[in-house]
Amino acid sequence: MSVIENSKVAIVGAGSVGTAIAYASLIRRSARTIALYDVNRAKVDAEVLDLQHGALYTGSSQIIGGADPSVVAGAHLVIITAGAKQDPGQTRIDLAGTNVKILEQMLPVLMQHAPDAVYMLVTNPCDVLTVAAQQITGLPEERVMASGTVLDTSRLRQLLATRAGVAPHSVHADIIGEHGDTEFALWSQARIGPVPILDWVPSSTAADQRPFAHRELDEITDRVRNAAYTVIAGKGATNYAIGVSATRIVEAVLTDENAVLPVSIVHRGHHGVDGVALSLPSIVNSRGVARVLDVRMSAHEERQLHASAEALRKVQQDLGI
Repeated sequence: MSVIENSKVAIVGAGSVGTAIAYASLIRRSARTIALYDVNRAKVDAEVLDLQHGALYTGSSQIIGGADPSVVAGAHLVIITAGAKQDPGQTRIDLAGTNVKILEQMLPVLMQHAPDAVYMLVTNPCDVLTVAAQQITGLPEERVMASGTVLDTSRLRQLLATRAGVAPHSVHADIIGEHGDTEFALWSQARIGPVPILDWVPSSTAADQRPFAHRELDEITDRVRNAAYTVIAGKGATNYAIGVSATRIVEAVLTDENAVLPVSIVHRGHHGVDGVALSLPSIVNSRGVARVLDVRMSAHEERQLHASAEALRKVQQDLGI
């Protein structure tokens, strides 16, 4: 593994999500150069200026940006956050048609300036848009990913950690499938430390000292699945957590880390899924997705995965992609 010298990440879209990723990347020193691009010149210039004003306290990273797409030139990773936002009560899938059209106009321009970059979709519905982006760019599947269920997995681990009375990084559990209504927890592989989730005995510091039960795990999955809707209903958008989660993927790419993360790419036969993008634990490095892991699942989880794939496939068929 080797850190990319003079690393550059370009973020497309200076809205609440794009700026959250830029801010998180800046304070974590995730890249040498962070470029913010948006067609709204006044907005992007103001956001870049605001971030630059804190540069004294953020280390050696530099933040640049503007309304000319040439600002993304030379980027090792391009993150797309631009698109119509999700309104209260609106599902991610409702956004699909509008945001595919935006990609059709945007991606050819970005490819002219950053033809060698890895591309990551954060705009929702990110799974469907990943399929569209891979078709539009013609790039290999491994170089076009979505942030997928990296954020959902963080939500899951935080809830489990609070319940169990341990640190979140001691929880090993993943949300997989669609980043949306058909996502599910891979409970058959869930552990706290080395202990299977159903065998865990909570400590005295736990919120609840009872052992986990199947019904409670289902309730936790529902809380994760509906978390974005709860945040959107209260403040209009989710941004801070996706900013940090996306930055985690940035670091995996720019440091050639070989990190295992549940990102989404177009699959070609993994668990019988073909031509659909959804999240499975994958090795992420400077090439994008180096390998999708062959994860053991229960029969019920296999059925859930295929149901998630079919739900996404139907949307793709409706959109003609």
